[in-house]
Amino acid sequence: MTHTARRIGRSLALVLPVVLVLSGTLAVTMVPWADNTPSQILTASAEDVSVPAKPRAAQDVLRDKLLGELQQGEAPGDVLTHLQQEVDRRPSLAEHCVGIARALGRAAVDVYGPTKAQSFARPVCDTSYATGVASMG
Repeated sequence: MTHTARRIGRSLALVLPVVLVLSGTLAVTMVPWADNTPSQILTASAEDVSVPAKPRAAQDVLRDKLLGELQQGEAPGDVLTHLQQEVDRRPSLAEHCVGIARALGRAAVDVYGPTKAQSFARPVCDTSYATGVASMG
């Protein structure tokens, strides 16, 4: 008896939220006091999704990638090496190196604390990493 009751309970736990959300969505879109023109009935998902998203700038992609590495436990020294390698490989990123290194310094303080984060400082993009650590410490 207990096993059957659990199965029924699990089934309801999975199905009931879906039913409630769908019925609530339909109720909100079709209220009698609203102007029922087609533009009023459409939901937010009716936006033109065929328009491609704007491509992200290379420096933003690189910064997010390196911050992700840092947050996943990779040592800040290794992440700074990856930054230097990317700047060497793509010189156009050099003008953004300072900002990225500062962001890495700030993130390292969040992960390691100011003293430990400072121990990873290296002369990548001048002293920007150390400046980022100092601004958070």
